[in-house]
Amino acid sequence: MATIKRKTARDRQFGGFTPYGNVTSLVYSLQTNATGAVIDSDSTAAIAVGDVIDLGELPEGMNLQDAQIIVSTGMTEAIKGDLGFQYDDGIDVDDAPQDSSYFVNDGDLATVGRVRANGSKLFTLPKPARLILTVSGATNAKASEIQIMVTGELKGPR
Repeated sequence: MATIKRKTARDRQFGGFTPYGNVTSLVYSLQTNATGAVIDSDSTAAIAVGDVIDLGELPEGMNLQDAQIIVSTGMTEAIKGDLGFQYDDGIDVDDAPQDSSYFVNDGDLATVGRVRANGSKLFTLPKPARLILTVSGATNAKASEIQIMVTGELKGPR
């Protein structure tokens, strides 16, 4: 029986050459006030069905591996959300198209707990993107607190 060793096992590793790689977790906070509006945002309106919340940047060269939504204080009953990304420039890439539900499709944002990623693809962002949460089910009418954590390997720009 032969032992076969891949030659490119560390291809495109960014930064130091440590055996544990460049895995990082980016944390994004989403809090709403008593009227259901996002705190520290450009809107004072309550989150409504179909609203897209831009949570922050996902860097170019990040290999997207996992995500979870941690609901500490839930939104109004029946609110769900899709967690995904869109490119800064809004233009798709053939190998890695924008996907509004890349990480989570129809995750429960009303119940305290963790919502784990349920996507099935793995790839590296070819350009800067924005982490987005698209709301469905109901309009938020209460204070809530949610943390979103995206985990991946930072491989750097191509």
